[in-house]
Amino acid sequence: MRLIVALIGLSFALAAQAAGPIEKLQAFVAATQSARANFSQKVLDNKGKTVQASDGKLVFSRPGKFRWEYQKPYEQLIVGDGQKLWIYDQDLNQVTAKKLDGALESSPAALLAGSNEIETYYNLAASGTKNGVDWLDAFPKNKDSMFEKVRMGFRGTNLDTMELYDHLGQVTQIRFSGIQRNPKLAPDTFSFTSRNPAARYRAHCDTKCARSPSPMTAV
Repeated sequence: MRLIVALIGLSFALAAQAAGPIEKLQAFVAATQSARANFSQKVLDNKGKTVQASDGKLVFSRPGKFRWEYQKPYEQLIVGDGQKLWIYDQDLNQVTAKKLDGALESSPAALLAGSNEIETYYNLAASGTKNGVDWLDAFPKNKDSMFEKVRMGFRGTNLDTMELYDHLGQVTQIRFSGIQRNPKLAPDTFSFTSRNPAARYRAHCDTKCARSPSPMTAV
């Protein structure tokens, strides 16, 4: 069984070698049921100035499960099990819980951890190659989306960068490294347990409940 999965993944990888960025995204989605990676994130204002920088680790499993762990400059944990989203801010000692209600599919996270039906929710367009990275633009079909577009850059067959453009000109850049495709994951990877039993809980998220949740999970 593992040999069959490996051969399927290899066939997608070989096909993507000579493909454009849209085909590379489709091959990445088809061959990647789950993944683990490190990331670094920068938020740029509408003048291109860096106003925030952070880094951490992420894990996802299709469909709809993900775990973002921000490690610097402060610790924050974001977990989604496909039904519910938890945001734990260690410094504020606070947990925010929110039902996803299927909204994940139209969020940027769907491009990584959603179903394979990306083009149901996004219009895709190739946008050229720069410094060895092949780029595509993903435009949300949902007019109420927080983002104008999401750019995805592929270096070879691996996802290298995502850029999220909001309607106010702010850009969030997320660069990935050390990507492991289809790793063996612990059963509780996407189960949320507060590290502090005394943490305060909120039923809904607002601008005060968490300082900087990943824009990838904005729903």
